[in-house]
Amino acid sequence: MTAHLTMSAHRDALAAGRFLRVVNFHNTPRGQRDVLYDELARYAKRFAAVTLAELDGFFATGRWTSDRPGFVPVFYEGYRTCHDVAAAVCDELGLAAWFAVCTGFVDTPPAEQEVYARSHDIGLTAEELAMRGERIALSWDEVAELSRRHVVLPHTASHAGIGDVGTDDDLEREVFEPKRRMDAATGQSAPAFVWLHGTQWGMSERHDRALQQAGYRYQISNTMIHRIA
Repeated sequence: MTAHLTMSAHRDALAAGRFLRVVNFHNTPRGQRDVLYDELARYAKRFAAVTLAELDGFFATGRWTSDRPGFVPVFYEGYRTCHDVAAAVCDELGLAAWFAVCTGFVDTPPAEQEVYARSHDIGLTAEELAMRGERIALSWDEVAELSRRHVVLPHTASHAGIGDVGTDDDLEREVFEPKRRMDAATGQSAPAFVWLHGTQWGMSERHDRALQQAGYRYQISNTMIHRIA
């Protein structure tokens, strides 16, 4: 991570360990809890967990507070296991995690969540398929609870990609309303947004402007965490 966007500056920063590693996770089955714990524990030994306040501080000052590279685990979609498994493991290890939640998944009644997941490219494990109508998404109370220890942010409402969001109504549904729903549940301002497929900032002026207007200050993509001006 560096404020100077030159190849040599990036090379020097990487060599010195001044970078932020973002690792994406999706479902975290209960039966794989020990595997997740071991993987995150290895990251915790080498990297410094980065809080939202520390990320804000870097973009404000250009200075990093740790002598180790930064690490952010991001858990996608908004599965119930984000709360029951991923957050619990991160709490044990002292890691600040980011949870990118499809708000429409959370809003769906439990009996309909399997169908919703299947129709919105949200993968399910054998554990969840065996639950037969039980809740498989986070509840809004759990979203609020996570926000007190970690970072929660919208991953659109319906797991939508930027190419599927073309009208004003689409932007309202996938960009603006998810932030209002999340902010109302947490009492905070959701700081970041993620498109399906990790589309980066700068691909569409119209979509970038919508994120600005909605009040997000970061966009997470496949290649970076971009600070929205």
